[in-house]
Amino acid sequence: MRISFTKMQGAGNDFVVLDETAGQFGLTSAHYRLLADRHFGVGADQILTVRPSPAAGIDFQYIIHNADGAEVEQCGNGARCFARFVRDQGLCSKDTIRVQTLGGVIEPRLMPDGRVTVNMGEPVFELSAIPFDASGLQPDSNGLWQQWPLERLPGVPSSTILAAVLSMGNPHAVLLVDDVDTVPVLTQGPQVQDHPAFVRGVNVGFMQVVDRSQIRLRVFERGAGETLACGSGACAAVAAGIRLGLLDGSVDVQARGGKLGVCWGGPGTSVLMTGQATTVFHGEIDLPDHL
Repeated sequence: MRISFTKMQGAGNDFVVLDETAGQFGLTSAHYRLLADRHFGVGADQILTVRPSPAAGIDFQYIIHNADGAEVEQCGNGARCFARFVRDQGLCSKDTIRVQTLGGVIEPRLMPDGRVTVNMGEPVFELSAIPFDASGLQPDSNGLWQQWPLERLPGVPSSTILAAVLSMGNPHAVLLVDDVDTVPVLTQGPQVQDHPAFVRGVNVGFMQVVDRSQIRLRVFERGAGETLACGSGACAAVAAGIRLGLLDGSVDVQARGGKLGVCWGGPGTSVLMTGQATTVFHGEIDLPDHL
């Protein structure tokens, strides 16, 4: 089958965007893996699919597949690109759209300066909803919140790994580090992801606090590995930093691929994330009918 696609990026987090508003392509996990492959496909961290509204009061359904072909709940940088795509393709004329994801409803809003702000919803701290199984673990209190020591990491004493855990529609573990340039993201990321406490895996954020309004962040994502930026990871890191008493309510997040602005007013309020969303190119690709 031959399908059209659009390549987009937000802070270096790159996507293949598919328009299925007129009908689904019937892609399999193997098709998504091929599209994401940087040697044999288009190349992307995630595949984003636009589908028609699934319910009243919702403008579109937003489907996200990681590079490994697995469907996931949320992608914040992708949400910005999703909003830019439906506007640029003439699928919607609204400045604010309501989008159904696997992790809940979000509201991207196109700004006059070309950036996109996404209402990412409230952070979730209830352990069973993340989900995080704390059986046998004793929390370490810090600020107004807790961090959890992760044991059984090969070659790493449990006392050196403390994770703040929460969900931004998808699970996150936020680790405080002194310097994101020297932390072993490519070894510790998979180790934390594989910890049995994370029932469905986890996105692992390595956060360096510069001051109360700035952080540096690297994220090792489920099904994608380290990416140049992670929108939901940026929101999770800021929410964690605020709960731990380290950050104020408005924070600049410097990822390797660019800067994101994240604001959170505390419990009972939604996290707002603002950044660029850029179209790289449009194209077509031939995919095997059966893969």
